[in-house]
Amino acid sequence: MAMTDVLSADDIKKAVAACAAPDSFNYKKFIQLVGLKAKSKEDVKKCFHILDKDKSGYIEEDELKFVLKGFTPNARDLTDKETKEFLAAGDKDGDGKIGVDEFSTLVAEA
Repeated sequence: MAMTDVLSADDIKKAVAACAAPDSFNYKKFIQLVGLKAKSKEDVKKCFHILDKDKSGYIEEDELKFVLKGFTPNARDLTDKETKEFLAAGDKDGDGKIGVDEFSTLVAEA
């Protein structure tokens, strides 16, 4: 499954373009621009599983760094600062990774 099976290609393009500059990524703004906030819980979970590249059931810090590439392959990597901020926002139980429920909460709070 590709991200464009769940989200609009135009929305993805706009959201990725809005954070093209290093240190400009704001997860709340991105989630809204990409159209994820308006999706059903099932669609949010589908997006989570696409971003969980190693299929561990979690998005770990090393996967989070490349999260934009999960939306479109030519996107930039997040900076270390952006990655750590995104992880801190999503990791509600402090285990150093984001599970599907944490991801769903992150989207709902955006």
